[in-house]
Amino acid sequence: MGKNTPATATVDFTSRLHTERDALKEFITLLESEQQALISGNTEQLLALADSKLLAAHGLSKLANARNDGLHARAGKAELSGMTAWLQANAANSLPVWHDILQLAEQAQQLNRTNGLLIQTKLRHNQQALMVLQNAAHSTNGLYGPDGQPNLSASGRTLGSV
Repeated sequence: MGKNTPATATVDFTSRLHTERDALKEFITLLESEQQALISGNTEQLLALADSKLLAAHGLSKLANARNDGLHARAGKAELSGMTAWLQANAANSLPVWHDILQLAEQAQQLNRTNGLLIQTKLRHNQQALMVLQNAAHSTNGLYGPDGQPNLSASGRTLGSV
């Protein structure tokens, strides 16, 4: 078995940055698919994406925690500026990967925020439609009579008349 030298540990640590970047790219793809499903109203796709998104978010959380733990062990602190400083001093060739991670995380956050707004809009629309149906069901005339046929006499005129 090989020794776990500081150089090997640094390579392992920076290798995990590549893994985190790839996981973020996959997560963004899921968020983009979610957005398309929200826009098109594809509920079945949304349900399938929800499980994948949850698993991906959990995986990203584990990767970020491992990165923070590794940085804390190497630099004594785990913060964004500390990561940049540590990479500059110990693995400058991994700085572009770190910058990608920061940019991708921001992109994922923005997509997630937009998807949340789309969900809220659809929810409001559904609640309004439900309220209209509930009000119609509770009104004395209702939309449909007891026989299930449309109750069109509420206005006192027939269709096509002025």
